[in-house]
Amino acid sequence: MSARVTRVAWARGWGARCYGGASSFPVPPPGAVDVAELLRDATAAAEGPSAARARRPPGQGTVLLFPGQGSQVVGMGRGLLGFPRVRELYAAARHVLGYDLLELSLHGPQEDLDRTVHCQPAVFVASLAAVEKLNHLQPAVIENCVAAAGFSVGEFAALVFAGAMEFAEGLYAVKVRAEAMQVASEATPSGMLSVLGQPQSKFASACLDAREHCRSLGIEDPVCEVSNYLFPHCRVVSGHLEALQFLRQNSSKYHFRRTKMLPVSGGFHTRLMEPAVEPLAQALKAIDIKRPLVSVHANVNGNRPGSPTTMWTCCSQSRPQTRPWTPRIL
Repeated sequence: MSARVTRVAWARGWGARCYGGASSFPVPPPGAVDVAELLRDATAAAEGPSAARARRPPGQGTVLLFPGQGSQVVGMGRGLLGFPRVRELYAAARHVLGYDLLELSLHGPQEDLDRTVHCQPAVFVASLAAVEKLNHLQPAVIENCVAAAGFSVGEFAALVFAGAMEFAEGLYAVKVRAEAMQVASEATPSGMLSVLGQPQSKFASACLDAREHCRSLGIEDPVCEVSNYLFPHCRVVSGHLEALQFLRQNSSKYHFRRTKMLPVSGGFHTRLMEPAVEPLAQALKAIDIKRPLVSVHANVNGNRPGSPTTMWTCCSQSRPQTRPWTPRIL
């Protein structure tokens, strides 16, 4: 892929205009963020024969990876405000979300920022603002990008970067996703536990025992399962809070080296989130998902969706997970 084509992908992802969508989809103010206008010459070049994909040696390509929920912290984004268009990006986000995301990101309080309904948009916007910094300081990294991926909500940032969605469309989908997951989280006390294990760690039997513990407490149909594969011997386990507390209290029994609760409000990437699937699916139907100009790897299975339809399917999965093939990437 040529440098110009990659620039076009980034430009299209930044475009804050919305083409189509639900009637409740707020449209950002005209001209809020219009990088496509600034890169019109690159767009014209990409539409010509030179846009054909070409293989490049691994050492000459870059891959952008976008973080997920749990990476939020009060003050996020402060170091990005001096770069072109970042403030405009947050202004457009305020129009889509209906509240001042920049103020919340900079000043908190942390408890509000940690709420699912707020932290997912905050991570999404800050991630793309960080790409703007990268594009300003090291444009060659953007020009040589051959693929992108994102962890959980970070997948939406990857799709926007790759030009599969407009910025406002991606943020709208994240907004709906976050609101629906917040409701699902409040329905059942649940969470996520990061577990650093060892080769002899017994994740499956630990989760089974934790579910049995929950049943002994009178919890019907308890949930406790590996939801994310981070790197060798490191997992995220999601489920009922009582199950996660059981794992922490019995970590030595299952050869866990360290456990840590993640700053999230629910048992994400499990069937506890099934109520959030339909609202997100409806939001995605209102979005014009385009074929990405940079390969995007889905975190549910690591595949590269070949069409807007398969991208829609990956985005609407109720249980996206990073599978064991990913250690070298995530």
